[in-house]
Amino acid sequence: MLGPLLLFIGVTLRCPFDFFFPYQLTAYQDHSTLMVASYSTFIAGNILMWPAVLTLVQLISKRNPNWAFWGGMFTIFGLFARTFHAGVDHLAFQLVHIQNSTLATKVIGDAYGAFHIFSTFNLAIMFGWIILAIGAYLSRTLNIYCAIALGLMSGLPIGVLKGTSPFSFVATIGLCIALLPLGFKVLQDGPKPATRSVLSWSIGTILLIGIFYLFGQAG
Repeated sequence: MLGPLLLFIGVTLRCPFDFFFPYQLTAYQDHSTLMVASYSTFIAGNILMWPAVLTLVQLISKRNPNWAFWGGMFTIFGLFARTFHAGVDHLAFQLVHIQNSTLATKVIGDAYGAFHIFSTFNLAIMFGWIILAIGAYLSRTLNIYCAIALGLMSGLPIGVLKGTSPFSFVATIGLCIALLPLGFKVLQDGPKPATRSVLSWSIGTILLIGIFYLFGQAG
């Protein structure tokens, strides 16, 4: 439930700026807080999608294990690729921070299109969602409308320093339409945890995030 919402918020925050990478770098130079919030929110949503995809795969596999396997595998490979792209985005923004947007634009422009192993996953980014959507419909996990909405994620722009296009909204809104109701259903159908257990897990999670943050800053 959080993954689709964070992806939608991420693409919304950067929508005032032009789609192509030179303008994204200029936007960071002029509005660094907003752009960091946008890209950070987007990649957080992308990372949170892996348990969502695995849950969907588990539901699909009850009736259509092959569609579940291939759809889940391709989709998660696509999530890996987007995480790699986020690392390049971060480096590009640091170039703007340390130098300026002109130098960062030249460096990214000269290196754009260079081969990396994750470029082999570009098709997986697109087709994984379509396969998953077909499997979700055939297994009756999602109705036809939600399955089509899920498949729209295949059109979310791919690559480094991508801004927001009209289809970015279509794709992320489609993802929300497909997965938010399913998320509520999973919560309702699952066992109800005790209040004490929820409180313990919440405190433990907050402490763990704090430790991870401090350790990451020290590294």
